[in-house]
Amino acid sequence: MTNNIAKMIDHTLLKADSVKDQIVTLCKEAREYNFFSVCVNPTWVKEAAKQLEGSDVEVCTVIGFPLGASTPETKAFETKDAIADGATEVDMVINIGELKAGNDKAVENDIHSVVNAAKGKALVKVIIETSLLTDEEKVRACELSVKAGADYVKTSTGFSTGGATLEDVKLMRETVGPDIGVKASGGVRDKEDAHAMIEAGASRIGASSGIKIVTE
Repeated sequence: MTNNIAKMIDHTLLKADSVKDQIVTLCKEAREYNFFSVCVNPTWVKEAAKQLEGSDVEVCTVIGFPLGASTPETKAFETKDAIADGATEVDMVINIGELKAGNDKAVENDIHSVVNAAKGKALVKVIIETSLLTDEEKVRACELSVKAGADYVKTSTGFSTGGATLEDVKLMRETVGPDIGVKASGGVRDKEDAHAMIEAGASRIGASSGIKIVTE
């Protein structure tokens, strides 16, 4: 089971003050514990890709992070740039303000700009930032992500007012159905949390506590 859980974890370091040595360590740990990917800020993608060369650990990065308030054009450029540097998965933050204002077309276009930029080259996960949304908005965000062609929906950046909850993961899974991934991220700190999220419908876990989760 440990190995199965390891292969569902994006081993994450997204802090603003991360330095190269920490990224190198993150990548070593990902190899050692057989995590699915490392998730790093775009500035570290090239280094992570270098460190993980020859392994089966993917390189995941974040787009429009953590606010989601950059333009679709900027997010598309950031996606292409990250893929050129070696990213194989991109976790984008939606335009939360547009969603809350009911501008669904703008949100769909925003997501689609990243999906389009990543097409055939990287998997796209859409961070909907559940802690800022009503249940109705969470459902709409998930539906728009599916419509725009995303591969996954993801609960949180880990940098807002809250992280993943079981209720949110269940709601997201019910909304997207069985064919789209659900990533629980933010506040998944131990094996018990991880198991509960998987039971609720998560197919990937974003965590900085990956080693604790798999060694408990």
